[in-house]
Amino acid sequence: MTNTLFTPLLVQPKLESLPAEFTYPFYYEPHPICREAVAQLQQELTTMPDFNQAEAEGKMLGVLVVRAKSGEIGYLQAFSGQMALKNTRFVPALFDINAKNSFFHSGQVELNRLNHTIEALNANPNIKTLERLQGKKQQEADSEIEAIRQKNIQGRKVRKAKRTSCITAYSASDYQGLLTDLAKQSVTEKNELKSLQAKWQGEITSIGQKLSVLLDEIGALKRKRKQLSLQLQHRLFKQYAFLNAKGESKPLLSLFEQAGREMPAAGTGDCAGPKLLQYAYLNKMVPLAMAEFWCGKSPKSEIRQHGQFYGACQGKCKPILSHMIEGLNVEPNPLLNNRGKDKQLEYVYQDDVMCVINKPAGLLSVPGKEIEDSVYSRLAQQFPDASGPLIVHRLDMSTSGLIVIALNKRSHKKLQEQFIHRTVSKRYVALLDGELSLNEGLIDLPLRVDLEDRPRQLVCYEYGRAAQTKWQTVERLQNQTRVHFYPITGRTHQLRVHSAHISGLGIPIIGDDLYGNTADRLCLHAETLTLNHPTTNAKMMFKSDADF
Repeated sequence: MTNTLFTPLLVQPKLESLPAEFTYPFYYEPHPICREAVAQLQQELTTMPDFNQAEAEGKMLGVLVVRAKSGEIGYLQAFSGQMALKNTRFVPALFDINAKNSFFHSGQVELNRLNHTIEALNANPNIKTLERLQGKKQQEADSEIEAIRQKNIQGRKVRKAKRTSCITAYSASDYQGLLTDLAKQSVTEKNELKSLQAKWQGEITSIGQKLSVLLDEIGALKRKRKQLSLQLQHRLFKQYAFLNAKGESKPLLSLFEQAGREMPAAGTGDCAGPKLLQYAYLNKMVPLAMAEFWCGKSPKSEIRQHGQFYGACQGKCKPILSHMIEGLNVEPNPLLNNRGKDKQLEYVYQDDVMCVINKPAGLLSVPGKEIEDSVYSRLAQQFPDASGPLIVHRLDMSTSGLIVIALNKRSHKKLQEQFIHRTVSKRYVALLDGELSLNEGLIDLPLRVDLEDRPRQLVCYEYGRAAQTKWQTVERLQNQTRVHFYPITGRTHQLRVHSAHISGLGIPIIGDDLYGNTADRLCLHAETLTLNHPTTNAKMMFKSDADF
């Protein structure tokens, strides 16, 4: 019986052109056979009208090139997430949450009912009325109480002056009487303030109690919704178990527990990669190579370009795929290669308290989890008597350019203070993978780490840290633009994200393997650095030309 989800390649490849190793799923350049499969799939997508909406919203798609039981070479196709598509050419989810008779569907109905109830309660006009009244009363209270406090302060000053001026003018008995009167005035003023505070506290508390009656009901429903959602998610995850090439099956929750991870995020198990491998194993197909690519519009927070290939995510997929590829002959992890191993540090400046080096692209600033070799480890050997942390600031492994190093604790503190207070001037030069029409500007996009796919960064206006970059076009080349970046802040991957994001320049830096396309190197270089010497306070400017 023919498998309707298996699509033969239009041109069957020769044996010698097949991949020798299966794709390392988290960082790769697609094998040519995957590119052929993707091209064939993209042509097929144009004939799928029910996929138009998914493409408009943006979706991650994947292809898995396999050898069928017949020996024919072809591919399977899947998308990340769940959608109610009429087209059945995509590999299905392990559990169909859209099935009307499933526990998940009935659970979603209950969650939707709670959502509607919460929305209706939130829409109660009495909530806004009471909140406004509470705010108004608080302002009135603050104003009136502050007026009394100021009056009492003046009263204390007057009483103090009387006590001082009358001590010699009054007889002992008269002065004692004066002190008694002044003490009574003080008590009266304090009681007046306490009475006023109690009055306002009573009024505000009364409004708050009425408001609490309305808000407590909403809070209880929200807690019930959260608990139900967690229970539903946990029950859903129990439906997932994944095979590997050895035929071993493991439950989703145990894979995350084995990896020392917390409860999986919503949608875990529904990404393209796990779907594809699971279907291949179940149908006795041999996986040869895999690739995932973005189709459609980019999300507002992430950087995803139509047709661009991306590795599987670390958060949702790594515990699953690490198990699923066991038993396959997999490519080695290229991220374990020390790209800076044979590259030397160039010393631009050195004295007794600091030095400035030119870091080559590919060398870490500080030791990583897998690679010890770094600017820090080399300098620790070069300067064994240096005290303090040495590293004052960092550059991404892929970025080259100037880094200042402190050779003692005092210098480190003085230099770091300049970075903290943003008195250090930096200029980066970059080569963009496209022509930029504008001449200069300011990019203001807050950033945070992508918790599901470290070390990638997201644009996030709710939780992101402020990030600003001034930029200026230097030269326009054929399909490339040379720019200068002047970072005001120093966030992780700031220049890379600000360059590639649709709300930034919209053009990635050449060689950006996270936010653009891979190349021999990332064309980003810290070109100039201006700061004050930590001991003499003399202004110093350093420059290092880029090699691209």
